[in-house]
Amino acid sequence: MNPSISPPAVILLSGGLDSATSLAIARNQGYDCYCLSLDYGQRHRAELEAAGRVAKYFGAREHRTLRLDLASFGGSALTDDAIAVPTDGVQAGIPVTYVPARNTIMLSLALAWAEVLGSRDIFIGVNAVDYSGYPDCRPEFVEAFERMANLATKAAIEGAKLHIHAPLVNLSKAEIIRRGIDLGVDYALTVSCYQADDAGRACGRCDACCLRHEGFIAAGVADPTVYRV
Repeated sequence: MNPSISPPAVILLSGGLDSATSLAIARNQGYDCYCLSLDYGQRHRAELEAAGRVAKYFGAREHRTLRLDLASFGGSALTDDAIAVPTDGVQAGIPVTYVPARNTIMLSLALAWAEVLGSRDIFIGVNAVDYSGYPDCRPEFVEAFERMANLATKAAIEGAKLHIHAPLVNLSKAEIIRRGIDLGVDYALTVSCYQADDAGRACGRCDACCLRHEGFIAAGVADPTVYRV
């Protein structure tokens, strides 16, 4: 590859704070960014609309949203209206907002696109410090998926090894926010709430809202989130 040409990278972009920061890091590192979002049957479309705003803001080469109805399986408060989103603070253990296999599925789709693009790099904004205890946000998971990807793809077998970048995995939410501010992220464009309304206004009570707001406080940065309460 000509070193003067920016290498392509696939960025998993949910529209939330973490994935927006991950995109900013990829762009800062000189990658030509191809953003991928997943419409998996989540409670609202506000985060998908936010993903579109963030991709445009950072001048992504392309942004695709794939439809995959994980709500057909249910099993999560984010895909099953019969399961309430917890609003009593972040608790120990894996919460009901965990979506079974979501990050595995998203990385698999990103892997397929990366191979078509000739990309060796995928960015995912998982975090294992200030998070809700999801098993597919841990560094062990990311490392295991990378090993699998390099066994499963034609590109890797022919020598084009793939790397899964998780630049936020060991950062606190405050550190993520400070890093994003340094890179010009406009967090007002993002939506993190598990049950945002149609206008993208946050509930202010779910785990995602609590972790986000506490992160802004710890970072010493004004919280730009629009809350409905």
